[in-house]
Amino acid sequence: MLVEQIYTGCLSQGSYYIISNGEGIIIDPLREVQPYLDRAKRDGVVIKYILETHFHADFVSGHLDLAKETGAKIVYGPNANPTFDFYSAKDGEVFNFGNVSFKVLHTPGHTLESTCYLLLDENGKEHALFSGDTLFIGDVGRPDLVQKAASMTMDDLAGMLFHSLRDKVMTLPDDVIVYPAHGAGSACGKNLSKETVSTIGEQKRNNYALRADMTEADFIKEVTDGLLPPPGYFGMNVAMNKSGYDSISEVMKRGLTPLDLDAFELISENKEVLILDTRNASEFAGGFIKRSLFVGLEGQFAPWVGAMIPNVNQKIVLVTEEGKEEETVKRLARVGYDHVLGYLKGGFETWLSSGNSFEKIDRIDADEFAKEMENSPLVIDVRKPDEFEAEHVIYAESIPLDHINENLNKFPNKLFILHCAGGYRSMIAASVLKMHGISDFADVIGGFSAISKTSVKTSQFQCSSKGG
Repeated sequence: MLVEQIYTGCLSQGSYYIISNGEGIIIDPLREVQPYLDRAKRDGVVIKYILETHFHADFVSGHLDLAKETGAKIVYGPNANPTFDFYSAKDGEVFNFGNVSFKVLHTPGHTLESTCYLLLDENGKEHALFSGDTLFIGDVGRPDLVQKAASMTMDDLAGMLFHSLRDKVMTLPDDVIVYPAHGAGSACGKNLSKETVSTIGEQKRNNYALRADMTEADFIKEVTDGLLPPPGYFGMNVAMNKSGYDSISEVMKRGLTPLDLDAFELISENKEVLILDTRNASEFAGGFIKRSLFVGLEGQFAPWVGAMIPNVNQKIVLVTEEGKEEETVKRLARVGYDHVLGYLKGGFETWLSSGNSFEKIDRIDADEFAKEMENSPLVIDVRKPDEFEAEHVIYAESIPLDHINENLNKFPNKLFILHCAGGYRSMIAASVLKMHGISDFADVIGGFSAISKTSVKTSQFQCSSKGG
């Protein structure tokens, strides 16, 4: 028996490849399925089942393409209702493959169909739990994603999750390995660990939501407290996972259309088409095409695309670092952005060499920022609220990047200074502000990480605006 976690950092997502005696199972596959096919061929195994823990909101699963390529059966737990052919597993049902088996544990709460899969080894011993979004390392799945469609409240789902964990998960032996669907950085929970593997015993000791003395009321209060609104694209990804989508090969072919300068200008002149620039932050700051949104490939690319572009049907043209076109289209497709119309051939250098006008972002380093603080400038921090509360520049204002579009009226028409933790998110914010005609600001290179090493005063307890 072999269990391999295939972890994708930019999505904070884990899929799983399990084989035994010539047969294999894939759990929660990524959109691009060729790596699974190549691996199975290399190992000489037949993919028998594709197990889905729930209808994912934060990425598009590869279940349909993988089933088409392998003939494997797609399996969901109870309450799933996709429009395609699948097998609806019963709670407690056992699937045999190779010399091992899986037991279905229906664990509603994150979603109504949420299901964990318990791997039993060759001797029938409980070996590992593939917990989906029911149980993370250090956290549990958020219970606020489906209540509208299900006519249920967030508290109703949180109560279901409490019982799922107590009745189905916490009763397992302490040495059972926990393999979750996500780690730190995912918006499917609020306090996920950077660790991606644990055990039931470790989680019972260290996960706040699994405390033995916790009542249902305590659980509901603590699990729902402090949840930020989910990204706008979540519902659309769920719909794609339930109802289907274009083949990844079609999406890649369409998105990898090279556009010469004339074709690029013609397409991008359409205000309904978004220019997405995925170069690194310093390159973007040095020069970019007007109306471009920056989301660099080197950061948490897919989640921030989802946060900044709420409609997955948005038509997009790309400006990338040369050689990164395929990676960009693939990573967009992972979260359902299938309508890439092509990329500027030759990248920004093509635009620059044509003599076309371009824009820049003013930037200052942390030492310059420290000097500017002597003049009491307005400072805007675009990190998450918990980061801001932990420590921030005295008198800085908090406007989290996640919700910048609905808070544009909070940005002043006078000079201000922008920063995040390291410079990635503030550059996204800078591009959004420029798109909306706000340009009287400077971005801090290195963000709060660099600022904290200067003499600038910071506080955990000061008010978040001047005179507050």
